[in-house]
Amino acid sequence: MLRVLFTRRWLGALALAAVFCVVAIFLGRWQWHRYEVKDARADRINSHYDSQPVPLRHVLPRPGAALPLEQEWTPVSATGRYDPAHLLLVRNRPNNGTYGYEVVVPLRVQGGGTLLVDRGWVDNGRTAKSRPDVPPTPRGTVTVTGWLREGEQSLGRSMPAGQLASINIKEAAAQVDGPVFGAYVEMKHEQGPPGEAIQRPAPLEAPDTSKGPHLAYTIQWWVVAPVGFVLVFLWVRREASEQEEAENISRGAAPKVPKPKKVRIWDEEDW
Repeated sequence: MLRVLFTRRWLGALALAAVFCVVAIFLGRWQWHRYEVKDARADRINSHYDSQPVPLRHVLPRPGAALPLEQEWTPVSATGRYDPAHLLLVRNRPNNGTYGYEVVVPLRVQGGGTLLVDRGWVDNGRTAKSRPDVPPTPRGTVTVTGWLREGEQSLGRSMPAGQLASINIKEAAAQVDGPVFGAYVEMKHEQGPPGEAIQRPAPLEAPDTSKGPHLAYTIQWWVVAPVGFVLVFLWVRREASEQEEAENISRGAAPKVPKPKKVRIWDEEDW
């Protein structure tokens, strides 16, 4: 069998099996990493989402401070005054299967600093160039309660003034005066002055806590990783067996006679 294996053809097949094995292992590791990211995110959401809100400065003591990843989705409350003159619209945002804008308004927090508040979602305007209908921003002092979110990655797009391609803290801060906190709040509710009716954009969808098929894909890739070696072994063994039989015949040995097929009782009764 080794004599057959150490031929150019089967050594090439063995090399291909090794390449496939390495690729499958790395693809499995990639899927495992994606599973770990989604699993950790789901744990953060499940542990924080329905907990009691804490004051903003218990998590972010000062503007510019980065949000610790393990504190994402922590409910917080902050009091201040909105700055509607610097309202920002985030384009191409899905909500319940429809694309529109998310409305981000700076909140000038009591005690200093500016907090970006995602007040919710509005539908697109009538045309691509028309501004969407945005509910009026509350005046006066308001208390906002919502979930802290990490800033999103920049999409590297040049946007008109008053618009964002993503909720990137640095890009948003460039359009907002004053020091900005290093995270934004996805608003749950807000409370204004007594007796003032507040209109708000549509609330955003609840976060997705599914972990996806990545764990199953990981197992699949790692299970099939050695398949190439198994196939090479079976094919080499068969070829070696055929060569051995051919050599025996050439030396005058009788060819192997296959075992007769066992006849089952019900097969005999069919006759």
